[in-house]
Amino acid sequence: MGRTSDVKERLLEVAFDLISDHSYGSVSVDQICLRAEVNKGSFYHYFPSKSELALAAYEEHWREKQPELDRIFSSQYPPLTRLQLWCNYIRERQRWKAEKFGHVCGCPYSSLGTELATQDERIRAKAEELVDRSLRYLESTLAEAKQQGVAGFTDAKLTARRIHSTVLGILLHAKIRNQLAVLDDLEPSVMNILRISQAA
Repeated sequence: MGRTSDVKERLLEVAFDLISDHSYGSVSVDQICLRAEVNKGSFYHYFPSKSELALAAYEEHWREKQPELDRIFSSQYPPLTRLQLWCNYIRERQRWKAEKFGHVCGCPYSSLGTELATQDERIRAKAEELVDRSLRYLESTLAEAKQQGVAGFTDAKLTARRIHSTVLGILLHAKIRNQLAVLDDLEPSVMNILRISQAA
């Protein structure tokens, strides 16, 4: 790959890391350029504004993690195994990010969305879109679990939203407390919503 694509990739990676590590509002274009070792002229060649870069960076982050989600939610695994793998994936990703940044980061999509929900409609909408993509994985898995009669719920779509909201809440608590141990409650909470005991 040539230098041109390298510059753009560095900007995308650095922007996502800085916003995840701090917040959108506390990160400046100057900081992004400095960390990426890119001059501001090159920045504005690719992105007309910080918000445009943030939109592209978060979309790129999704593209990078999507193959792993596809693997986790593959039909080769039973529905409940997929949910267990998903909880483990979240926990391991948060552990990796905590080691990288020095603190628990929480969900990058909900963090960005809540920060800018009343300030930048395009970023709010992008955060909602990314959350909805995750929900679709859950909805299809729960629909299959219901069809197989392995869970005690009636509405797969509603239950998927409850699970997702619960997981986001646990991630928020882990971030506030800066304790990865909070994430140990992910799988028990998900199974509780499905009315499945851990013994089962």
